[in-house]
Amino acid sequence: MDERDDGGAGAPRGPAPGNVTTLRFLAAPMDVGHSGTVDAGTILEWVDKAAYAAAVAWAKAYCVTAYVGNIHFADPVQVGDMVALEARIVHTGRSSMHILTTVTSGDPRTFGDSGVPAEARSQCLVVFVAVDDAGKPVPVPKFAPATDTERGLEADAVARIGVRERIVEAMNRVSYTDRGTAERVVLRFLAAPTDVNWGGKVHGGIVMAWIDEAAYVCATRYCGRDAVAVFSGGVRFYRPLLIGHIVEVEARLVYTGNKGMHIAVHVRSGDPRTREMSLTTYCMTVMVARDGTGSAVAVPAWVPVSEEDRSLHAHARELIAIRGTAPGNRLPRHLLRDGGH
Repeated sequence: MDERDDGGAGAPRGPAPGNVTTLRFLAAPMDVGHSGTVDAGTILEWVDKAAYAAAVAWAKAYCVTAYVGNIHFADPVQVGDMVALEARIVHTGRSSMHILTTVTSGDPRTFGDSGVPAEARSQCLVVFVAVDDAGKPVPVPKFAPATDTERGLEADAVARIGVRERIVEAMNRVSYTDRGTAERVVLRFLAAPTDVNWGGKVHGGIVMAWIDEAAYVCATRYCGRDAVAVFSGGVRFYRPLLIGHIVEVEARLVYTGNKGMHIAVHVRSGDPRTREMSLTTYCMTVMVARDGTGSAVAVPAWVPVSEEDRSLHAHARELIAIRGTAPGNRLPRHLLRDGGH
């Protein structure tokens, strides 16, 4: 995938499409997760759908999710809330579209009324790539910001490209093997026909819901309490998952703060007739433990034991520091006290 702005050479000609797509719907009872509100995995699925709609409208071609950026889960979305997802094109490369997606919600009786602000729940940058029938990237129309606000959003999106490249470099320096001793869970199942997307593969939003479920199980087992996601740090898609393939979602604890548990999640898939599994998706998720009132509480500190433990512990801290350099991000308080090291 080419995220660089090369001017969109060869992009289709014609009237420029609108750069904002908005989806609205009610949060339904079936959206409730283990937390009693709408889970992070469901919100990520919504984000992916909204960003896909914006990408397809812009590219006039089928598009695939390449990356979902850092997303903080603020106040929860409640069942019965009116939910709005605004997906805004803020930057384009030759075949990629960078889409700022914002989730807001509120009482459906007053949502959208003058003087009644909607509650912002989450926001993240999603990168989609336009592809042809063979899955090869194709050019997209170039986005030209027309206002100071749009120019600022595009500058932030371009700055985040370098941050992602640093994260990839850091990820390539570490490995995950059986020599780790931290809490670890593996969920295995077949990708079902109900998981299909518009291109006949597994929907990216479904994959992110699986990631949230595995992280939840891992965190809950470690702390012995209910846990919820408060942050998802960069979901990277390497290759598509096929319907009917066996899926393996591995979640492993790699770092703990005072209340946060940093969980590395790898998704692998393969033909069930063989034993070959390929990495399809990776994400680092931060979960927090909650007491009976829903308030975040401290968790036991995880102490690395093996050399691999120590390497992954340091890797998690490095990723936090790198993400802290992205526009609008900052380091968690427990790292600020240590100078980010």
